[in-house]
Amino acid sequence: MASRSAKTTSAPARHPLPAEPPRVGDTLAALRQARALSLDELSRLAGVSKSMLSQIERAQANPTVAVVWRLANALGVPLADLLHQAPAPQAPAIALIPAHATPALRSPDGLCELRILGPIELAGQFEWYALTVQPGGALESQAHEAGTREHLTVHSGALQVQAGDVQQKLQSGETARYAVDCQHSIRNPGKSVANAWLVVVHPA
Repeated sequence: MASRSAKTTSAPARHPLPAEPPRVGDTLAALRQARALSLDELSRLAGVSKSMLSQIERAQANPTVAVVWRLANALGVPLADLLHQAPAPQAPAIALIPAHATPALRSPDGLCELRILGPIELAGQFEWYALTVQPGGALESQAHEAGTREHLTVHSGALQVQAGDVQQKLQSGETARYAVDCQHSIRNPGKSVANAWLVVVHPA
């Protein structure tokens, strides 16, 4: 008697669902900025409220398919492009910081200005400033951590540096290098404005 072979049916393969929904907000922000569009401009183009756009970009709202379709049309990209995470933006070959965007500090007497030229991520390691001291002005500082040094180059006028009990006067074109793990100051004893570059190097 012939044996009948049992037929087995395999269950359809299940594809795992993604761990989280697509980050439409990140992609939307990247595409909008790449096209130099403000939230107001994109709102008018897509017919989506500015507040909704802002919430989507900050991942505070999940847009419907209809909203994503409107945004894709307004941005001129396929719908699928908005459903994929935007690639990390590349750093520009040259990063330009406008003069008005350069932060500045002033001494309590208002006669010294430090324009912060170094990036914030290097603060506490390596800092450099454009220093302007009005006549009679003084930039007085407490001791930094052991091993910290300053490098001061005067490019107009004259300045006087004091580190601990030692003083040194600098003329235009001269540079002073000194330890600042003690009280120190930079003064303008002259009658004209002094300008200098100040570099602070902290120990590694």
